[in-house]
Amino acid sequence: MAKTNYIIPVFVPHKGCPFDCVFCNQKRITGNLEDISIDKVRNQIGDYISTIKDYENKNIEIAFFGGSFTGIERELQENLLKVAYEWKSKGIVNHIRLSTRPDYINEEIMDFLVKYGVSIIELGVQSMDERILNMSGRGHTPEHVKKAVNIMKKYPVKVGLQMMVGLPGDREDSVNYTADEIIKLKPDFVRIYPTLVVKDTELEQMYINSKYIPFSLENTIDICKDLLIKFIKNHIEVIRIGLQPTENIAKGKDIIAGPFHPSIRQLVEDKLFNDFLNYIFYNSKLENEKEVIIETNDKNISSVAGHNKSNIKFLKEKYNIGKIKIMRNNSLTDRNVKLFTNRSRIVYNITQYINDAI
Repeated sequence: MAKTNYIIPVFVPHKGCPFDCVFCNQKRITGNLEDISIDKVRNQIGDYISTIKDYENKNIEIAFFGGSFTGIERELQENLLKVAYEWKSKGIVNHIRLSTRPDYINEEIMDFLVKYGVSIIELGVQSMDERILNMSGRGHTPEHVKKAVNIMKKYPVKVGLQMMVGLPGDREDSVNYTADEIIKLKPDFVRIYPTLVVKDTELEQMYINSKYIPFSLENTIDICKDLLIKFIKNHIEVIRIGLQPTENIAKGKDIIAGPFHPSIRQLVEDKLFNDFLNYIFYNSKLENEKEVIIETNDKNISSVAGHNKSNIKFLKEKYNIGKIKIMRNNSLTDRNVKLFTNRSRIVYNITQYINDAI
C-alpha cells in the first residue's frame, strides 16, 4: 500500500519552557542537542519534500516537536512559522503542527498561530491530578488545561492532548481519572506516554535514591490497553503510545529504567486483540475444533497473532484447538475479523466488542 501521510519533524529542543519537570531532559528525548537554525529548518523541509513523489496528492505535515513552542521568543516563533507557511500557502503542505504547554495558550496566541497556518496543536497535559502535577514539577494546573482547550476549540484547529502513565505518585486510578477528564474535553486525538527514567533528570536521582519506582512493563501494557479501550469507546483517536525510539532512546543508553519497549503500541494492541479473540471464542463456544481460520486485514495481522504468536498459543491451549490459521483479507475494514470453522462463520468488529462487552 502506497504511503500517503508524511510528517516533516522540526525539533525545537527545550525552547520556551522555564520549568524543569522531574521526568524531562528534552534534548535527550528529541535526540537533538543542537540549537535551532532558520536556514537549517528551511533546507530540511525543502530536502524532505523533494523526496516525496507526487507530493501534490499526499497529506504532508510540518511538525514542530520538542519544547513548548508558544513559549519561545515571538520573533523566533514567527520566523519558524513563516518558513512552514511558505509551503502551506503553496498548497504543498496540508498542516502545520506544534506542541506547547496548557498555560501557554490564550486568544492572542491563537490569533497569531492561526494567522501563520497552524492547524494542529498538542498540549502536554500529562496528568489531570493536581497532586501529581505538583510532584512532577509541571508548573500548571488542570484548570489551565480546561481553559486552554476551551479557547482552542473556538479556532479552526485540531486539538491533541498528551498524557503520561506512571508519574511520581501515580496509581492506576489516577491514570484513569486523567483519561476520563481528557475524554470530557473531547480532543481530536491523544498520545499516551509511559513514564521513563531518563539520564540527567531529577527522576533519575529519585529512582537512584529509591524515591520513585516506575511501573512495570507488564502493568503499563495492561493500563494502556484499558486507556486505548476508553478512547476507542469515546471516538478519540490514539495516535501514539510510547516515545519514538531513537539511537539514544533505548535501554542501556539514555533510558535508565521504566517500561520501555521499542514496540509498546504493538504489545498493547496485541493484548487488546487477545481479549477480543478470547471473547469471541468463549461466546461462540469454539472448543475442540480441528481448525479455525481467522481472516483480517494487513494492519491487524501482527496483533491477531500476538508477540511471538502468543495470542495463537493462548487460544489453542485454552480452547483445545488443533490449528489456527491467520489469513489476509483486505476487504475487511480496520479491526474487523472473520472466523471460520467446519460448522460456523463469525464476523466481529473490535469496536462492537468494546461497546458490548466492556
